[in-house]
Amino acid sequence: MTNSTAGLGGLFETRFSIGATVVSALAVLLGIAFGVMGYQEMSLPLAGELSIVTGMVGLLFGLFFGIVAFVAAAYMDSGYGDDHGH
Repeated sequence: MTNSTAGLGGLFETRFSIGATVVSALAVLLGIAFGVMGYQEMSLPLAGELSIVTGMVGLLFGLFFGIVAFVAAAYMDSGYGDDHGH
């Protein structure tokens, strides 16, 4: 695949992109879980009682790291073992 046609098809081509895609999915799911737990005012064993504000902060952090990991999976090369004749 060339650089102009790579697009999002490269999410599962290398171990780096597969790992970054998995991290992205887990970060988004964890962020959604924090948002729901904060909305329902549940408690965590180590953190204690969650409020709507702490749930929203957890949601936004999870979404941020999920988006960053997804962009890394889609557009970055790992740099290891990719000998392109250089």
